Amino acid sequence: MVQYSHLDATFAALSDVTRRGVLERLGRSEASISELAEKFHMTLTGMKKHVGILEEAGLVATEKVGRVRTCRLGARRLDEEAAWIERHRLLWAARFDELDVIVEELKQKERGDGRKKRR
Repeated sequence: MVQYSHLDATFAALSDVTRRGVLERLGRSEASISELAEKFHMTLTGMKKHVGILEEAGLVATEKVGRVRTCRLGARRLDEEAAWIERHRLLWAARFDELDVIVEELKQKERGDGRKKRR
């Protein structure tokens, strides 16, 4: 069986709108957990949980200096995830192309049957 531990962690982290928003926000600049909690109208505890999930997936890195925990985008890129998505996009594109051929054949057959019935 194929192991998808990185994929599972990444897609689980990205499945939440708040966590996607946090990544978008951190793409512009670093932010403390307090700043993120304020921006997303959340408690510090709630934001810490979201950041923890992103950190476990390698998407966010944090550093604590004194009482402030600063967050920034993690070093891990999404190359593996992008490759997985691309493989499945190609698979589905091929299936839809096959479906298009079948639909076109059915349309041609229907047009042919319609002409015979009119005569």
